[in-house]
Amino acid sequence: MSHPLSYLDVAGAQAATVEPLLWATIAISVAVTAIIALLLAGGLWRRRAPAPAEGEALPPLERGVDGARWIWIGVGISLVPLFATLVWTVAVLAQVGPLPRNPRVTLDVTANQWWWDVRYDGPQPDQIFHTANEIHVPVAEPVLVRLHGGDVIHSFWVPRLSGKTDLIPGQTNQAWIEADRPGIYRGQCAEYCGAQHAHMAFEVVAEPRAAFDRWRARQLQTAPPPASEAQAAGFALFASRCGMCHSIRGTSARASAAPDLTHLMSRRTLAAGTLPNNPQSLTGWIENPQAIKPGALMPDQGLSAADLNSLRAYLETLR
Repeated sequence: MSHPLSYLDVAGAQAATVEPLLWATIAISVAVTAIIALLLAGGLWRRRAPAPAEGEALPPLERGVDGARWIWIGVGISLVPLFATLVWTVAVLAQVGPLPRNPRVTLDVTANQWWWDVRYDGPQPDQIFHTANEIHVPVAEPVLVRLHGGDVIHSFWVPRLSGKTDLIPGQTNQAWIEADRPGIYRGQCAEYCGAQHAHMAFEVVAEPRAAFDRWRARQLQTAPPPASEAQAAGFALFASRCGMCHSIRGTSARASAAPDLTHLMSRRTLAAGTLPNNPQSLTGWIENPQAIKPGALMPDQGLSAADLNSLRAYLETLR
Protein backbone atom coordinates (compact mmCIF):
# COMPACT_ATOMS: atom_id res chain seq x y z
CA MET A 1 0.00 0.00 0.00
CA SER A 2 1.51 3.31 -1.06
CA HIS A 3 -0.35 5.49 1.47
CA PRO A 4 -0.97 3.39 4.59
CA LEU A 5 -2.17 6.37 6.65
CA SER A 6 -4.46 7.85 4.02
CA TYR A 7 -7.83 8.84 5.48
CA LEU A 8 -9.21 9.37 1.94
CA ASP A 9 -9.02 5.67 1.05
CA VAL A 10 -11.54 4.27 3.53
CA ALA A 11 -12.16 0.59 4.27
CA GLY A 12 -14.56 0.59 7.19
CA ALA A 13 -18.10 1.58 8.13
CA GLN A 14 -17.06 4.37 10.48
CA ALA A 15 -14.58 5.94 8.08
CA ALA A 16 -17.05 5.63 5.19
CA THR A 17 -19.58 7.67 7.17
CA VAL A 18 -17.07 10.45 7.80
CA GLU A 19 -15.53 10.57 4.30
CA PRO A 20 -18.35 12.48 2.50
CA LEU A 21 -18.31 15.12 5.23
CA LEU A 22 -14.56 15.43 4.83
CA TRP A 23 -14.79 15.97 1.07
CA ALA A 24 -17.60 18.51 1.51
CA THR A 25 -15.57 20.44 4.07
CA ILE A 26 -12.55 20.45 1.76
CA ALA A 27 -14.70 21.69 -1.16
CA ILE A 28 -16.20 24.50 0.94
CA SER A 29 -12.76 25.52 2.21
CA VAL A 30 -11.32 25.59 -1.31
CA ALA A 31 -14.29 27.63 -2.58
CA VAL A 32 -14.00 30.18 0.25
CA THR A 33 -10.26 30.52 -0.33
CA ALA A 34 -10.78 31.00 -4.07
CA ILE A 35 -13.48 33.65 -3.57
CA ILE A 36 -11.37 35.60 -1.09
CA ALA A 37 -8.36 35.40 -3.41
CA LEU A 38 -10.43 36.70 -6.35
CA LEU A 39 -11.85 39.59 -4.32
CA LEU A 40 -8.41 40.50 -3.06
CA ALA A 41 -6.96 40.37 -6.57
CA GLY A 42 -9.82 42.52 -7.84
CA GLY A 43 -9.18 45.10 -5.14
CA LEU A 44 -5.47 45.20 -5.90
CA TRP A 45 -5.91 45.59 -9.65
CA ARG A 46 -8.88 47.96 -9.64
CA ARG A 47 -8.00 51.18 -11.46
CA ARG A 48 -8.16 54.34 -9.41
CA ALA A 49 -9.33 57.68 -10.82
CA PRO A 50 -6.36 59.65 -12.21
CA ALA A 51 -5.01 62.39 -9.95
CA PRO A 52 -6.05 65.95 -11.02
CA ALA A 53 -3.52 67.91 -12.99
CA GLU A 54 -1.82 70.86 -11.36
CA GLY A 55 -4.21 73.75 -11.05
CA GLU A 56 -7.35 71.67 -11.56
CA ALA A 57 -10.00 71.60 -8.85
CA LEU A 58 -10.42 68.44 -6.84
CA PRO A 59 -13.57 66.48 -7.68
CA PRO A 60 -16.37 66.84 -5.13
CA LEU A 61 -16.62 64.19 -2.42
CA GLU A 62 -19.44 61.76 -2.87
CA ARG A 63 -20.78 59.23 -0.41
CA GLY A 64 -20.11 55.80 -1.84
CA VAL A 65 -21.80 52.48 -1.28
CA ASP A 66 -22.02 51.52 2.40
CA GLY A 67 -19.19 49.02 3.01
CA ALA A 68 -21.08 47.40 5.88
CA ARG A 69 -23.59 46.05 3.39
CA TRP A 70 -20.92 43.86 1.81
CA ILE A 71 -19.98 42.56 5.24
CA TRP A 72 -23.58 41.55 5.95
CA ILE A 73 -23.90 39.95 2.54
CA GLY A 74 -20.71 37.95 3.15
CA VAL A 75 -21.84 36.87 6.61
CA GLY A 76 -25.23 35.81 5.28
CA ILE A 77 -23.74 33.74 2.49
CA SER A 78 -21.21 32.15 4.87
CA LEU A 79 -23.88 31.12 7.37
CA VAL A 80 -25.55 28.81 4.87
CA PRO A 81 -22.64 26.33 4.33
CA LEU A 82 -21.53 26.69 7.95
CA PHE A 83 -24.96 25.74 9.26
CA ALA A 84 -25.25 22.89 6.76
CA THR A 85 -21.83 21.59 7.84
CA LEU A 86 -22.83 21.84 11.51
CA VAL A 87 -26.00 19.81 10.95
CA TRP A 88 -24.11 17.25 8.86
CA THR A 89 -21.39 16.94 11.51
CA VAL A 90 -23.92 16.30 14.28
CA ALA A 91 -25.62 13.66 12.11
CA VAL A 92 -22.28 11.92 11.45
CA LEU A 93 -21.39 11.95 15.15
CA ALA A 94 -24.77 10.40 15.92
CA GLN A 95 -23.94 7.57 13.51
CA VAL A 96 -20.35 6.84 14.56
CA GLY A 97 -20.63 7.64 18.26
CA PRO A 98 -22.77 4.77 19.62
CA LEU A 99 -20.77 1.71 20.65
CA PRO A 100 -21.68 -1.75 19.32
CA ARG A 101 -24.08 -3.75 21.48
CA ASN A 102 -22.97 -7.25 22.48
CA PRO A 103 -19.81 -7.26 20.33
CA ARG A 104 -18.30 -10.67 19.66
CA VAL A 105 -14.79 -9.24 19.99
CA THR A 106 -13.72 -6.86 22.77
CA LEU A 107 -10.20 -5.50 23.14
CA ASP A 108 -8.38 -3.61 25.85
CA VAL A 109 -5.61 -1.55 24.27
CA THR A 110 -3.05 0.08 26.55
CA ALA A 111 -0.62 2.58 25.06
CA ASN A 112 2.89 2.77 26.53
CA GLN A 113 6.03 4.63 25.55
CA TRP A 114 6.35 3.38 22.79
CA TRP A 115 4.34 0.25 22.13
CA TRP A 116 0.79 -1.09 22.30
CA ASP A 117 -0.44 -3.84 24.59
CA VAL A 118 -3.54 -5.59 23.22
CA ARG A 119 -5.66 -7.76 25.51
CA TYR A 120 -8.35 -9.96 23.98
CA ASP A 121 -11.27 -10.54 26.30
CA GLY A 122 -12.99 -13.90 26.70
CA PRO A 123 -15.81 -15.56 28.64
CA GLN A 124 -13.34 -17.59 30.71
CA PRO A 125 -9.90 -16.68 32.09
CA ASP A 126 -8.25 -19.28 29.86
CA GLN A 127 -9.75 -17.51 26.82
CA ILE A 128 -7.96 -14.22 27.58
CA PHE A 129 -4.59 -13.47 26.05
CA HIS A 130 -2.26 -10.57 25.28
CA THR A 131 -0.43 -9.61 22.12
CA ALA A 132 1.41 -6.45 21.11
CA ASN A 133 1.42 -3.92 18.27
CA GLU A 134 -0.81 -6.06 16.05
CA ILE A 135 -4.61 -6.28 16.22
CA HIS A 136 -6.55 -8.99 14.43
CA VAL A 137 -10.26 -8.45 13.79
CA PRO A 138 -12.95 -10.31 11.83
CA VAL A 139 -14.23 -8.62 8.69
CA ALA A 140 -17.63 -6.89 8.74
CA GLU A 141 -18.00 -7.10 12.51
CA PRO A 142 -17.82 -4.09 14.85
CA VAL A 143 -15.10 -4.55 17.46
CA LEU A 144 -15.29 -2.74 20.80
CA VAL A 145 -11.98 -1.19 21.87
CA ARG A 146 -11.44 -0.04 25.45
CA LEU A 147 -8.51 2.39 25.55
CA HIS A 148 -6.11 2.94 28.45
CA GLY A 149 -3.12 5.27 28.86
CA GLY A 150 -0.18 3.53 30.47
CA ASP A 151 2.00 6.57 31.10
CA VAL A 152 1.24 9.77 29.16
CA ILE A 153 -1.58 10.77 26.81
CA HIS A 154 -1.55 8.85 23.53
CA SER A 155 -4.09 8.69 20.69
CA PHE A 156 -5.44 5.61 18.90
CA TRP A 157 -5.89 6.21 15.16
CA VAL A 158 -6.50 3.86 12.25
CA PRO A 159 -7.24 6.41 9.51
CA ARG A 160 -8.72 3.99 6.98
CA LEU A 161 -11.08 2.54 9.59
CA SER A 162 -11.84 5.11 12.28
CA GLY A 163 -11.13 8.50 13.77
CA LYS A 164 -8.87 9.38 16.68
CA THR A 165 -9.56 8.59 20.34
CA ASP A 166 -7.23 9.61 23.15
CA LEU A 167 -5.81 7.19 25.70
CA ILE A 168 -5.59 9.04 29.01
CA PRO A 169 -3.90 7.69 32.17
CA GLY A 170 -6.47 6.91 34.85
CA GLN A 171 -9.39 6.99 32.41
CA THR A 172 -10.96 4.38 30.13
CA ASN A 173 -12.18 5.68 26.79
CA GLN A 174 -14.11 3.50 24.36
CA ALA A 175 -14.14 3.33 20.58
CA TRP A 176 -15.00 0.83 17.87
CA ILE A 177 -13.52 -0.25 14.58
CA GLU A 178 -14.90 -2.26 11.70
CA ALA A 179 -13.27 -3.30 8.44
CA ASP A 180 -15.53 -4.01 5.49
CA ARG A 181 -12.95 -6.06 3.60
CA PRO A 182 -9.84 -8.12 4.40
CA GLY A 183 -6.57 -6.23 4.56
CA ILE A 184 -3.81 -4.82 6.71
CA TYR A 185 -4.48 -1.31 7.99
CA ARG A 186 -1.80 0.75 9.66
CA GLY A 187 -2.54 2.58 12.89
CA GLN A 188 -0.51 5.28 14.57
CA CYS A 189 -0.30 7.18 17.82
CA ALA A 190 -1.70 10.59 16.89
CA GLU A 191 -0.80 12.49 20.08
CA TYR A 192 2.81 13.55 20.64
CA CYS A 193 4.02 11.31 23.45
CA GLY A 194 7.79 11.67 23.54
CA ALA A 195 10.95 11.17 21.54
CA GLN A 196 9.80 8.01 19.72
CA HIS A 197 6.25 9.15 19.00
CA ALA A 198 6.79 8.66 15.25
CA HIS A 199 7.89 5.05 15.91
CA MET A 200 4.72 4.07 17.75
CA ALA A 201 2.65 2.33 15.13
CA PHE A 202 0.53 -0.80 14.99
CA GLU A 203 -1.34 -2.84 12.41
CA VAL A 204 -4.94 -3.97 12.20
CA VAL A 205 -5.22 -7.25 10.32
CA ALA A 206 -8.79 -7.79 9.10
CA GLU A 207 -9.61 -11.33 8.00
CA PRO A 208 -12.67 -13.51 7.48
CA ARG A 209 -14.24 -14.89 10.65
CA ALA A 210 -12.92 -18.42 10.05
CA ALA A 211 -9.34 -17.15 9.64
CA PHE A 212 -9.72 -14.93 12.70
CA ASP A 213 -10.94 -17.89 14.79
CA ARG A 214 -7.93 -19.93 13.70
CA TRP A 215 -5.59 -17.08 14.59
CA ARG A 216 -7.23 -16.70 18.00
CA ALA A 217 -6.96 -20.44 18.69
CA ARG A 218 -3.23 -20.29 17.92
CA GLN A 219 -2.76 -17.27 20.17
CA LEU A 220 -4.33 -19.15 23.09
CA GLN A 221 -1.67 -21.85 22.86
CA THR A 222 1.35 -21.64 25.14
CA ALA A 223 4.91 -21.51 23.88
CA PRO A 224 6.56 -24.82 22.94
CA PRO A 225 9.43 -26.06 25.12
CA PRO A 226 12.99 -25.78 23.77
CA ALA A 227 13.76 -28.60 21.34
CA SER A 228 17.55 -28.29 21.10
CA GLU A 229 20.55 -27.37 23.22
CA ALA A 230 20.81 -23.98 21.54
CA GLN A 231 17.13 -23.25 22.23
CA ALA A 232 17.48 -24.40 25.84
CA ALA A 233 20.46 -22.11 26.30
CA GLY A 234 18.49 -19.31 24.69
CA PHE A 235 15.54 -19.80 27.02
CA ALA A 236 17.83 -19.82 30.08
CA LEU A 237 19.31 -16.55 28.84
CA PHE A 238 15.85 -15.12 28.22
CA ALA A 239 14.66 -16.09 31.71
CA SER A 240 17.64 -14.38 33.35
CA ARG A 241 17.92 -11.29 31.10
CA CYS A 242 14.47 -10.67 29.59
CA GLY A 243 11.97 -12.40 31.87
CA MET A 244 11.86 -9.47 34.29
CA CYS A 245 10.02 -7.39 31.66
CA HIS A 246 8.55 -9.78 29.08
CA SER A 247 6.05 -12.61 29.36
CA ILE A 248 5.90 -15.93 27.55
CA ARG A 249 2.87 -18.01 28.44
CA GLY A 250 3.70 -21.52 29.54
CA THR A 251 7.05 -20.48 31.01
CA SER A 252 8.29 -18.83 34.18
CA ALA A 253 8.48 -15.45 32.38
CA ARG A 254 5.30 -13.64 33.43
CA ALA A 255 6.20 -9.96 33.61
CA SER A 256 4.05 -7.27 32.00
CA ALA A 257 6.35 -4.27 31.68
CA ALA A 258 7.11 -5.06 28.03
CA PRO A 259 5.32 -6.84 25.16
CA ASP A 260 4.09 -10.42 25.56
CA LEU A 261 6.33 -12.53 23.32
CA THR A 262 4.45 -15.85 23.36
CA HIS A 263 3.82 -15.65 19.61
CA LEU A 264 6.47 -13.10 18.69
CA MET A 265 7.36 -14.57 15.30
CA SER A 266 3.76 -14.61 14.10
CA ARG A 267 3.78 -10.79 13.99
CA ARG A 268 4.69 -8.79 10.92
CA THR A 269 6.80 -6.11 12.63
CA LEU A 270 9.06 -5.46 15.60
CA ALA A 271 9.38 -2.47 17.93
CA ALA A 272 5.86 -1.13 17.25
CA GLY A 273 6.10 -1.08 13.48
CA THR A 274 9.67 0.17 13.34
CA LEU A 275 11.26 -2.95 11.80
CA PRO A 276 10.07 -5.88 9.67
CA ASN A 277 9.96 -9.08 11.69
CA ASN A 278 12.77 -11.21 10.28
CA PRO A 279 15.90 -12.82 11.79
CA GLN A 280 18.17 -9.94 10.77
CA SER A 281 15.95 -7.27 12.32
CA LEU A 282 15.40 -9.39 15.43
CA THR A 283 19.14 -9.76 15.91
CA GLY A 284 19.76 -6.05 15.48
CA TRP A 285 16.95 -5.13 17.85
CA ILE A 286 18.20 -7.45 20.61
CA GLU A 287 21.80 -6.45 20.15
CA ASN A 288 21.36 -2.68 20.24
CA PRO A 289 17.79 -1.40 20.64
CA GLN A 290 18.97 2.09 21.58
CA ALA A 291 20.57 2.53 18.16
CA ILE A 292 17.20 1.81 16.55
CA LYS A 293 14.81 3.44 19.02
CA PRO A 294 16.71 5.82 21.34
CA GLY A 295 14.95 6.31 24.64
CA ALA A 296 13.04 3.02 24.56
CA LEU A 297 13.01 1.22 27.90
CA MET A 298 14.64 -1.87 26.43
CA PRO A 299 18.34 -1.67 27.40
CA ASP A 300 21.34 -2.80 25.40
CA GLN A 301 22.11 -6.35 26.54
CA GLY A 302 25.79 -6.55 25.65
CA LEU A 303 25.47 -10.19 24.56
CA SER A 304 28.28 -12.20 23.02
CA ALA A 305 27.77 -13.58 19.53
CA ALA A 306 27.18 -17.08 20.93
CA ASP A 307 24.60 -15.85 23.44
CA LEU A 308 22.88 -13.77 20.76
CA ASN A 309 22.61 -16.78 18.45
CA SER A 310 21.20 -18.96 21.24
CA LEU A 311 18.64 -16.34 22.26
CA ARG A 312 17.53 -15.84 18.68
CA ALA A 313 17.28 -19.61 18.17
CA TYR A 314 14.79 -19.77 21.05
CA LEU A 315 12.81 -16.69 20.08
CA GLU A 316 12.36 -18.01 16.54
CA THR A 317 10.31 -20.90 17.98
CA LEU A 318 7.65 -18.48 19.29
CA ARG A 319 5.19 -18.65 16.41
